[in-house]
Amino acid sequence: MKLSLHIVFWAAVLVLLTLIFGRQFDDFSTSFYFVSMLLPVVVGTCYFFNLYLVPKYLLTKRYFKFSLYTVYMVIVSIYFELVVMTLSFIFLADYSYKNMGPYMTDAFSLATVLYFIVLLFSFISLVKRSIMDEQKISTLAKEKEKYETGNFTVRSNRKQVSISFEEVLFIESLGDYVKINLVDNGNVITKEKISSLEERLPDLYLRVHRSFLINREKVANFNKEEIEIESHTIPISRTYKKVAWDSLAKPD
Repeated sequence: MKLSLHIVFWAAVLVLLTLIFGRQFDDFSTSFYFVSMLLPVVVGTCYFFNLYLVPKYLLTKRYFKFSLYTVYMVIVSIYFELVVMTLSFIFLADYSYKNMGPYMTDAFSLATVLYFIVLLFSFISLVKRSIMDEQKISTLAKEKEKYETGNFTVRSNRKQVSISFEEVLFIESLGDYVKINLVDNGNVITKEKISSLEERLPDLYLRVHRSFLINREKVANFNKEEIEIESHTIPISRTYKKVAWDSLAKPD
């Protein structure tokens, strides 16, 4: 999740727990302070479990270490819950057991609430991961389909012209039209937008400038400022510099 979504999630948890515990305390301000002391334990446990234990041990099938460290986590989290209960007894109950609400003295109930939130966060993360995996699979399927096609079609001079991927050196936007530069100094002129072509073409093609889309396999030399393709020198704009460099410098 993005940082803003994390903030919204934990703010919602804070409000919800304050309302739940407030009904026990008959005092929402006391409930708020209690939940505020408890929340760091919940947040720390949640992130340690979901962002460290799960990816490092569970997803890599290291089940024994995952189980062992999960038990350690439970023990440590309960210890911190007891610390929160002690602080509540001192600062919120003013050393009076009668002033403590039911949740403030019940470690089991607090642990249940804590791990419910941990599992809720896990469920949300799992759903998000599943959606991202589906998007990746869909993207890969589309890329595979593009490669299997082996060519693309554009309208030029009132005709549909089929162009092989391997023929293209680079594509250049020239205002109202686009020039597709081919091997052997050939070219095709079309009024189709370069952004539209970029969406239709496989990742063999790389955008390096708002006006240039290149065939990565045709690159002879390059640096962070420009690319050489046969006798052509193509500039790399600041906007696309990092993406272009990472893509071209990355070994196949």
